[in-house]
Amino acid sequence: MEATAASTRIAIKRILFLTDFSEPSESALSYAMALAREHHAEVHALHVLLPEPMNYTSPETTVAAIDAQEEAAQAEMQRTESMLAGVVYSASVVRSADMWPPIERAVEDWGPDLIVLGTHGRTGAKKALLGSVAEMVFRRSPVPVLTVGPFAREGMHGAARFHKVLHATDFSPAAMAAAAYAVSLAQESQAQLVLLHVLAHDPDSSKVARGQRSVAQAMHELFELAPPEVGFWCKPEPVVQYGHPADRILEEATGRHADLIVLGVHESGGYPGVAMHLQRSIAYRVIANARCPVLTVRATN
Repeated sequence: MEATAASTRIAIKRILFLTDFSEPSESALSYAMALAREHHAEVHALHVLLPEPMNYTSPETTVAAIDAQEEAAQAEMQRTESMLAGVVYSASVVRSADMWPPIERAVEDWGPDLIVLGTHGRTGAKKALLGSVAEMVFRRSPVPVLTVGPFAREGMHGAARFHKVLHATDFSPAAMAAAAYAVSLAQESQAQLVLLHVLAHDPDSSKVARGQRSVAQAMHELFELAPPEVGFWCKPEPVVQYGHPADRILEEATGRHADLIVLGVHESGGYPGVAMHLQRSIAYRVIANARCPVLTVRATN
């Protein structure tokens, strides 16, 4: 296995901030702003105006309601723009029948290095970037996505730098791509880097599942992720645990007070981006329950 090219810093010069003007979006905006200041990046705020169910008695009333919806969105975007003061930014409100096409166009036309969004981590909250929408974004996006979940309270301290970065890996191509971001961001912040691999079999059993690494093999591969020259800054610490990946990732992140989790997601089984460790729910479960932001990196061909 080739070690991560730690000498290559990941450039973040353009940040696409997705907002629905909810409280989770405002929380995510603080992270987008901190990263923009730290990396001297430009921010583009995007709101996708989706049609709302309307039971009106006439076309005129429906048109008036649609106009009112757009006016309200423009007013909210002006408020968002006031919070973007101090960084280079642009903003747009785009009407669409579906969430993804405007985001895809923004990625293609503007070329962001990172997408930032907030999520409730659940369904049913009106006007929120719901868990299903956030999951759709990080599974389809060709660029990394920083998702700020409902319990994210740690991260981006006063100096807008991370203190402890946890990268959970299954050594897949997606996870290896994510490792480059974990190492780079840890270097930038001079943060401790924790490298975690979760084994599924029972530690009290002598049997190892077919295709699963031994503890020794996993530790060796974790050491290889961060070459020795980054040790002085990142203090890489390899960790191997047993159990369900999402549970162990959350426990390690909480116990170590990680302020950033980095995961790889990849395409599999016809679904746009099945999570690491082959279970679709893992990345979403981590994002929905983590006490810090989660950076996801999708493998691209």
